[in-house]
Amino acid sequence: MKELLKINYDNDRITLSARELHEFLEIGTEFAKWMQRMCEYGFAENQDYRLFVKNDDKSKGRPSTDYEITLDMAKEIAMIQRNEKGKQARQYFIEVEKQWNSPEYIMNRALEYSRKQIEQLKLSNKIKDQQIAELKPRADYTDRILSNDSLVNINQIAKDYGMSARAFNKKLFQLGVQYKQGEQWLLYSKYQNKGYTSSETIEIPNTKDGTSFVRMRTKWTQKGRLFLYELLKNNDILPTIERQRNR
Repeated sequence: MKELLKINYDNDRITLSARELHEFLEIGTEFAKWMQRMCEYGFAENQDYRLFVKNDDKSKGRPSTDYEITLDMAKEIAMIQRNEKGKQARQYFIEVEKQWNSPEYIMNRALEYSRKQIEQLKLSNKIKDQQIAELKPRADYTDRILSNDSLVNINQIAKDYGMSARAFNKKLFQLGVQYKQGEQWLLYSKYQNKGYTSSETIEIPNTKDGTSFVRMRTKWTQKGRLFLYELLKNNDILPTIERQRNR
């Protein structure tokens, strides 16, 4: 099937750009006025269409307004045009829908969904492993004192060494302290039960579809900070203040 318009497959929905559809249909009316008129046919915002702002070459770097519209909305818009372009677009959308609902595509979506669920489960288990490992040393009174109001994030520690958080995380990865899983940095197992970090799980809303996803934020205890100091010192990496003192 020849692609007439770019189709997006997201969260089990088929969508496309209203601006690209407007251009394909060769509408003489300005896009903003045309889109406003189309919306008056009874389409609901955040259900049939969603406004977003983008930068593209045609706007010469300036932000331009576009709408992500559903395939059903696109079919109705194409039908009311009553011209050859509208007919071409509608037939194309019907073929897209047929393909989307074919057994092969349904199976592919099911497999992709299962893969994502497995990856999320693996990540959740890794997060739980690290959190459980971090709770073990807290039975020690000294460690509990160190973790109270004394947690620091990686940005603060990296600043002590005159490095960015990204560079500092990369250095710890190279030294075998941590590894990246998705968007989170996790300690290797041999460091997980030392009381070096404390993690909190935060829920981040997805404004696109109303769902949310979980992300772990890791902070370092003072004990962990001392560990990093000794580790980096043994690798000839000193905090900025010590480097200045040794000059």
